Amino acid sequence: MSLATFAMGLFVVLAVAWRLTSLARSRANEKGLRRAGAVEVGAGASLALTLAHVAIYLGAIGEAIARGFWLDGVAAVGLALYGFGAAMLALVIRDLGRVWTVKVFIAPDHVLVRTWLFRTFRHPNYILAILPELVGLCLALHAVVTLICGLPLYAALLWIRIRLEEAAMRERFPAY
Repeated sequence: MSLATFAMGLFVVLAVAWRLTSLARSRANEKGLRRAGAVEVGAGASLALTLAHVAIYLGAIGEAIARGFWLDGVAAVGLALYGFGAAMLALVIRDLGRVWTVKVFIAPDHVLVRTWLFRTFRHPNYILAILPELVGLCLALHAVVTLICGLPLYAALLWIRIRLEEAAMRERFPAY
């Protein structure tokens, strides 16, 4: 096994572990939100987005396995983008606390988060975390087909999700 194969294999394991860890946090938060009477918004859009996210991961990993792993400038940019996205996701999770989930919930005691990150960027979870994560994953693994086919579909689903979230937030927070 080459060093590049080992390194990129390790990256894949760590990327999947990071996603599963964040999903576990999401599920725990979701249970607490439901107990507190939170209402889910756009369940169908959330499911479609989740399936697309998983499909991009599987597609990128499948392409990498089929073609092999190698380290070059493209992979380095991908790793950097992925790392940036993961760091931004950690900040988003920290800032949103108990209301962060992979779904959209509006809690009865929901407060508008106004940290620097959320004041500066309208949707940091999507723009600064998820999109760099997925583009970074595809670039790091040289998954060109997955990037070209998967990203436009994901972006369309994300646009629907953002519109649903925006409507729910405006209803709960008229000044939003």
